[in-house]
Amino acid sequence: MTEPARHPAVEPSASDIRLVIAASSAGTVFEWYDFFIYGTLAAIIGKAFVPSDNALVRELLTWAGFAVGFGFRPLGAILFGYLGDKLGRKYTFLVTVTLMGIATAGVGLVPSVDAIGMWAPAIIIFLRVLQGLALGGEYGGAAIYVSEHSPPNRRGFFTGFIQASVVGGFILSLAVVLGCKTMFDTETWNAWGWRVPFLLSLALLAISLWMRIKLSESPVYRAMKEEGELSGNPFVESFTYPGNRRRIFVALFGVAVGLTVIWYTATFSSLAFLVGPMRVEEGVAQVIVAASALVGLTFFIGSGWLSDRVGRKAPIVWGYIATLVLLFPAFWALEWALQSAHAAAPAGAKVVPDALAIAKIFAALTVLNALSGFTYGPVAALLSEMFPARIRYSSMSIPYHFGTGWFGGVVPLISTFAVARTGNIYAGLWYPWIMVVVSLIVAAWGLKGGLPRDFSDDAS
Repeated sequence: MTEPARHPAVEPSASDIRLVIAASSAGTVFEWYDFFIYGTLAAIIGKAFVPSDNALVRELLTWAGFAVGFGFRPLGAILFGYLGDKLGRKYTFLVTVTLMGIATAGVGLVPSVDAIGMWAPAIIIFLRVLQGLALGGEYGGAAIYVSEHSPPNRRGFFTGFIQASVVGGFILSLAVVLGCKTMFDTETWNAWGWRVPFLLSLALLAISLWMRIKLSESPVYRAMKEEGELSGNPFVESFTYPGNRRRIFVALFGVAVGLTVIWYTATFSSLAFLVGPMRVEEGVAQVIVAASALVGLTFFIGSGWLSDRVGRKAPIVWGYIATLVLLFPAFWALEWALQSAHAAAPAGAKVVPDALAIAKIFAALTVLNALSGFTYGPVAALLSEMFPARIRYSSMSIPYHFGTGWFGGVVPLISTFAVARTGNIYAGLWYPWIMVVVSLIVAAWGLKGGLPRDFSDDAS
């Protein structure tokens, strides 16, 4: 079986591509905001919904709830990947963004554990499952939609905006939380104000639907439908199409696992490290992390642009190697930057770093975000080019969400447990470091070098 070579990307007009990128990226930002707001407010969620007075147990159970959403992302990838290949890219990711918005708003309406007992954590887990299912279909739809509108020589750059949108969702979650905190006094925030960021999801959903409804279907999907080339069963064909099982293996362990453990370490783990062992005041830590992530957006887009010129493999492999060298030193630099603040503060007290310390922390976090950008930026273009168009939604979504869901989503949980078990504040870094070693080996072996090319040009 060979993939027909008559589905090239259509050269869009400048206005078309702006709309495609803007609508797809905005929806992706909002969807990741919905998913990440749980992690951003993990501490207060634990107090509201976890029935335990033990701080460590509460933290572990809260991060376990965070991981549940990731655990269901592969099932969402299978379900919505099937629908995306059968019914179209556009309408599938309209469904996913709607499901995500409703589930996120629901978290803001659930009564606390003190009010309804164990029903509270049960409902929260159910809503996290819905979020995981929705996100399992969102990324593949948005990435493929932009990719299939893009000319091959600019595909990495255009899809780099989708990759950056993941970070945008994280930044937006931090910005909204900080903004809401300034609107409420501490008592009001702890009582009910923290629910506002979740309820805001309904407004973001309305904006996202308004933008996405104006989009037309992917030109590649339209061509396949007109010529009767749609897959009969995309899920089954993803594992029976010649060479696809090898491609799925490489996409899972060589791409998805590596990029995701780096990203979650650069964002949630670094934030938890600053607020926890480093005792930085929470609001200050959130601002620094958000600012460094904002600067890091340029590396995601820049790496996508670079991959159009040097190939998809090179930035990813370079990023893995640099991560193995710089991961531990970047976190050591965070502790070094805070030495003076810790020395001047009472034992165990929260600290507010001075300007010099903040600059040092910002620099270390920017290094982490740069590492994430290099490994993440080219991936939407790479995965789109790895698989045949007729089963592309399913074939790229399944390994991506198994990798990011089952290996990346557990980073905060494993890191917290490792630190608690060993008493070593750096013990949590060994898990992502080892996973990057695995990904480097698989990527170096399995990814094709050279300049980017469509799947139809390389059907092996």
